[in-house]
Amino acid sequence: MDSQASDRSEPLALFWDAVLSRQPERIRAVVAPLDTATRKSVVAHLQRMIDEAGWHPEQRQSAQAALDAIHDLI
Repeated sequence: MDSQASDRSEPLALFWDAVLSRQPERIRAVVAPLDTATRKSVVAHLQRMIDEAGWHPEQRQSAQAALDAIHDLI
């Protein structure tokens, strides 16, 4: 991967690391500033992580924790 692609993907990786951290304050801190459309996309992805086959049980738990933490924001 070239350095430009790495530079673009690092903030995304940090964002998802926070969302899936199971730390409610950290989760809310990165989700709250998002615009409504982006927030809906994040919620939809988290819901797919919970509902679809192929996700590791730990990933499902992290996704549920994230949804629980941002429930009042959605």
